[in-house]
Amino acid sequence: MSTSNASNSRGLIRSMLVIGSAQVVNIFLSIIRMKVLAVLLGPAGIGLFGIYNNLQQMVGNAAGLGMGSSGVRQIAGAKGDAETLNRVSRVLLAAHLVQGTLAMVAVWVFRKPLAVWLTGDASLSTEIGLVGIAILLMLLATAHTTLLQGLRRIGDLGRVTVMGAIAATLIGLLAVWWLGRAGLIWFLIVQPLANLLAALFFIRKLPREADRPSIGFKEIWATWKPMARLGAAFMAGGLATTGTLLLVRAIVTRELGLDAAGYFAAAWGITMTYVGFLLGAMGADYYPRLTEVIHDRDAANRLMNDQAQLGLAIGGPVLLLLIGWAPWLITLLYASDFGPAATLLQWQTVGNVFKLASWAMSFAIVAGAHARIYFFMELSFNLVFLALIWLLLPIVGLDMTGVAFLLGYIVYFVTVYLLVRHLRSFRWQSLSLQLFGLQVLLAIGLLAVSLIVPTVGFIFSPLVAVATGILGLRIVLEKTGPEGRLAGKGYKLYARLGWPIRIVK
Repeated sequence: MSTSNASNSRGLIRSMLVIGSAQVVNIFLSIIRMKVLAVLLGPAGIGLFGIYNNLQQMVGNAAGLGMGSSGVRQIAGAKGDAETLNRVSRVLLAAHLVQGTLAMVAVWVFRKPLAVWLTGDASLSTEIGLVGIAILLMLLATAHTTLLQGLRRIGDLGRVTVMGAIAATLIGLLAVWWLGRAGLIWFLIVQPLANLLAALFFIRKLPREADRPSIGFKEIWATWKPMARLGAAFMAGGLATTGTLLLVRAIVTRELGLDAAGYFAAAWGITMTYVGFLLGAMGADYYPRLTEVIHDRDAANRLMNDQAQLGLAIGGPVLLLLIGWAPWLITLLYASDFGPAATLLQWQTVGNVFKLASWAMSFAIVAGAHARIYFFMELSFNLVFLALIWLLLPIVGLDMTGVAFLLGYIVYFVTVYLLVRHLRSFRWQSLSLQLFGLQVLLAIGLLAVSLIVPTVGFIFSPLVAVATGILGLRIVLEKTGPEGRLAGKGYKLYARLGWPIRIVK
């Protein structure tokens, strides 16, 4: 392995550890939140919370115009240029303030029809209207965390995540205990507010120019326009996902009831919590790093393969464990009456193997500023997912949402690979293909066993997870090299096991 490859891998691992540590805290607190909510409010409360959260994400993505993604790209590309950084950061803040305020007003004005459409209950219109405040706060927080990510202030970004999660858990649970179902809205408001305050604290500690020149309307427009044009297509792709999810929740609620929406929300929550943790930990540094080398195709392809291999090596074993242990985890994290969510979680977890393999490639579309292509790439999953549920949910039942998730991500994987191969001349390295093929075969096999004989799946999944974890750790050590005390101990351990790691100069 070349020195630059090892350095890339070490940098990616280091960032994953920093953000991953913050996400572990976030996941732990999320588990506590969901467990308490499930006990206090039942499946219907979880379903309602999912609808509120989905509305916030969908409208927030639309109002943000994808400027968080385009802003990271602009800031990463302008490192060392203080004038450009100053201009971009100020325009980001002003744009998110104006756009967030407009979104907040729109949600409040249309709160009654939104409540009826999403929940069938007009009495929830006030809570729906208050989601607008959460949207404004989320966009203001995004404007500040975008600057931290673009500058690769990964430690500060992790601290912001932890502070927001702690505040949301403490205040949100107190509100639900005191107010019941009406307290759910506090979860959505408190977390982005805490994120905003924490991000402001860390940004104030950054080095500043002694003289920050004012910028006029023409400069603001000249900066905002290309960011919004690029971001709008990214926004449309994100909006397709959140909009599709909102439609699915509404379809499930109308066809099968609010309890079924709660089962779907429980499975989706675990899926997105773990995969979101993994992708968030990987993406915080990977996106700006890939942006810096995207025009060097060989370097970009090496980085994409490195990230895909690390993701599959680290994330794959936990996905395999999740397939067999889904029924137990659902009961542990929610309650025994959430049993129907287990099968959904198992199907979704197999789909996440394809999502994990696609993810490293998909960032090449964003980093390369292929905005319109990004939209159609994201649409490939959403169209399959929504169409299958729309057509087959009344016939198959709730399990169709899990099957549709898997089929949607198979289509997405093929679409992303063909696009990145054409646009960036991407090629899989043999190690990437071997890891992906192994994870797919094991995941499908465990799914079949777990659905037919759950007890056998429960026993075999940890054994398979441990075996692939040992292989994955060896791959990570081989890629990062023996430097460092822990890495050196790892090399010695594998040598004692009779499986020494080859050191390539």
